[in-house]
Amino acid sequence: MFDDLPSDLDQLRTLRIWHALWVQRIDAKAAAIRQRQAEEEYGRRNRPAPPEWIVELGIGAGRPPLQVHAGDCHMAGKRHRPVDRDEARRLLTQGLKACIHCQPDVLLHIIDLSRTAGPRPRTPKRSGRATPGLRQARAA
Repeated sequence: MFDDLPSDLDQLRTLRIWHALWVQRIDAKAAAIRQRQAEEEYGRRNRPAPPEWIVELGIGAGRPPLQVHAGDCHMAGKRHRPVDRDEARRLLTQGLKACIHCQPDVLLHIIDLSRTAGPRPRTPKRSGRATPGLRQARAA
């Protein structure tokens, strides 16, 4: 029936032990994979909900707040803390910048503050030389 197996009893015992060891290794690996999958599923089910709003924090003593973001904004830095809706609105109305990507000011219905709270737009510098059109106007 199994002509490819050795006819010596010692060799058959050795093969059986060898294969039993492999079956144990395979079973241990399968059990580890099942355990990891169960832990991942448990983590997915019990993961806390992301915060609705976050404040990006600066570097240094006191970590001053820099920007307000929506809780799922991909542009928020690593240094941030969750805030509730009222605190996010308060920070925005006090002049803290709103993220230009997730636009929490728009989501919180504070539309005009983000345009006035940020830095003023820069005006282009004038060079000391007059442009050709100005030269002609000055000459006339």
